[in-house]
Amino acid sequence: MGTLSDKIKETITEIRPGIIATASKDGKPNVSAKGSFRVLDDAHVIFADINSPRTIANLKENPQVSILVVHPKSMKGCRIWGKGEVLDSGELFDQMSKEFAERNLKVNHVVKITVEEAQDSF
Repeated sequence: MGTLSDKIKETITEIRPGIIATASKDGKPNVSAKGSFRVLDDAHVIFADINSPRTIANLKENPQVSILVVHPKSMKGCRIWGKGEVLDSGELFDQMSKEFAERNLKVNHVVKITVEEAQDSF
């Protein structure tokens, strides 16, 4: 399991959206911007699925994920590789559902990604 450095956690907190790449079991790629992308703890990042059917379908077939967070002016940021888990119940799901309900958005799933590798300032 990888660990997120303080610099990477700061980058994720400051820059929106995170760009999430997934692939189906057959290798068909999908890339999606996630404004809800955030740090959960030193070894996990999360995002809410508001309207991401292909991302969720891919993760259910193939949990591998690659994430890019980059500042548009400096082109500095971070990359994360890991495995995603799709959640549709539990404390984390309930917490994010409540948060997004306050903005009149429905959370369909929460994706919890276990970090395998992280690289900053590429």
